[in-house]
Amino acid sequence: MQDVLDHLQRLGMSGYESKAYVALVAAGKPINGYEVAKRSGVPRSTVYETLGKLVARGAAYELRESPDATEYLPLPPEALLDRMRREFDGSVEALKSALPAVAAAPEAHLVHGLRDGAAMLARAEDVVAGARRDLFLSVWPEEMERLHAGVRAAAERGVDVSVVAFGEIEEVGHVYRHRYPADLGYRLIVVVGDRREAVVGGFGNGAAWGIYTADPAVALMAVQYVRQDAALQVVADRVGADELDRWFEADPGLLRLLGRA
Repeated sequence: MQDVLDHLQRLGMSGYESKAYVALVAAGKPINGYEVAKRSGVPRSTVYETLGKLVARGAAYELRESPDATEYLPLPPEALLDRMRREFDGSVEALKSALPAVAAAPEAHLVHGLRDGAAMLARAEDVVAGARRDLFLSVWPEEMERLHAGVRAAAERGVDVSVVAFGEIEEVGHVYRHRYPADLGYRLIVVVGDRREAVVGGFGNGAAWGIYTADPAVALMAVQYVRQDAALQVVADRVGADELDRWFEADPGLLRLLGRA
């Protein structure tokens, strides 16, 4: 029940409105304000004001059998959700042109910290959803599981997807499996959309840290990081993994770069 109330509030109803609407739906018949208050927990002092708001938004109807006897009937849930979807979609379409028209040019490119793993993955999903030209990811299977649906959708809408994977993941776009992960003690994640915005961070020891940036210089550096890693995996396939392994085991310069010297 609480999930239903929470979702109705996210779609614009107040707490009292959502409780009153659910009480009307659950009743299965027209009921008066007193019954709504009793069934929903909305205070009797505010229940008629709340019902009036539901009527005004078209979520409920008044049935007047006499001037002093009013009962209420809900708009059926399917019809309510269809209406909410139409209104929401209409507002989104209007804001696509209206908001950019009033937005001031930023004085500096946006950079902000991401407080935990959930916030980092949510912001990474935003970057993936916003990509229209290309996506570059360096990711481990644990994080790719959350991002995969969005990356798949991006590939299906024509975005050029490149993924450096530190483990087995489901194929999507161009996947390059990393053969030489450095033992850093944590899992790095890099997600870059259209070379203009990026999420960079890490997961390890039960914690997570990271940033989101719309600074093109940082985004381009992140793209190059992913590209160079992908190129290394292509070289390994061409030269032969065994030969490349010998280089990584013996070449002092490579050992130093990998932190194995």
